[in-house]
Amino acid sequence: MWNLSRPGARIGDDGGMAPEGPAPSELSELSSIASSLDQIARRVTTLADSAITAKRDQVGADLVAVERALLGAVRRLERLLARSR
Repeated sequence: MWNLSRPGARIGDDGGMAPEGPAPSELSELSSIASSLDQIARRVTTLADSAITAKRDQVGADLVAVERALLGAVRRLERLLARSR
C-alpha cells in the first residue's frame, strides 16, 4: 500500500505513484552499491559455472538463482539512479 501522506508523494496519470529519484546525498552511495552488487554477481556467476561444470547441479542452480536476484537488484538500482539524471 502506497503512503500518499509522505512529502513529495504524487499520483501518476495511471493511478500509480509518480516516479521520483533518490536524494542528491544518496546518489554516490547508491551508485557504489550498484557497482559492488554487479561485481558480486560476476563472482557468483563464475562459481555457478564451476559448479555446473563439476556436475554439482543443485549448487549450480542455487547460485544461478542468486545471480539472477543480484542482477535484478542492480537493474532496479540503475533505474532508480537514471530517474535522478
